[in-house]
Amino acid sequence: MTPRQARSHEAPAADSPTRPRVEGDREREILEATLDVLVEVGYDRLTLDAVATAAKASKATLYRRWNGKASLVVDALAHDKGPSPEPPDTGSLREDLRQAYCGLGGLASPRQTALFGSIITAITTDTEFAEAFREVVVGPKIATARVIWERAAARGEVSPDADLEVLEPALAGILMHRAHLIGQPPTPDLVTRVIDAVILPAARAAGTGTGTPTTTTDPKDPS
Repeated sequence: MTPRQARSHEAPAADSPTRPRVEGDREREILEATLDVLVEVGYDRLTLDAVATAAKASKATLYRRWNGKASLVVDALAHDKGPSPEPPDTGSLREDLRQAYCGLGGLASPRQTALFGSIITAITTDTEFAEAFREVVVGPKIATARVIWERAAARGEVSPDADLEVLEPALAGILMHRAHLIGQPPTPDLVTRVIDAVILPAARAAGTGTGTPTTTTDPKDPS
């Protein structure tokens, strides 16, 4: 099953005239209930029964729209994320990164941190979910980061031979490490500190030899 199929696959009975499709306000209520259950118990312990109870719906209602837990949770996360905004374009790499990570849906949001924490194990254990999650949720974020970094490179804010493939996800990686391994949730202040102390210096120093061991010369060596 492809990631897209994981999102949109429906049981054949969904097209029956006696079993209307789940859409509109009812769909939003179910997706929001899914997010509440997800934050409360995590992906591994989430069940369609629990979501149905939280949404005051039957499990059959859920199966008329989603084929299982993976597709339901991915749609719920996409619903929470909303439409992908245009990448910030302030004319400054620093400010673009701050807006992207501190704005609505950014990693400085406690809700985003909680949601990510609830699915972190599933990304490595549930292939169907992981593939759909990367396409639907992570993919647009990667695209936004790429635009921000490419614009910065074009403005001359990044070393010409910088490895953008490494730099683009670095800020998110540091923030997620601190949130889920160290227990320090991202805040706008922390985002700014990481940008100033790590990301910008790395972008400017890339390819200049910074961090490369230097060869020491023995003063007694005539060469």
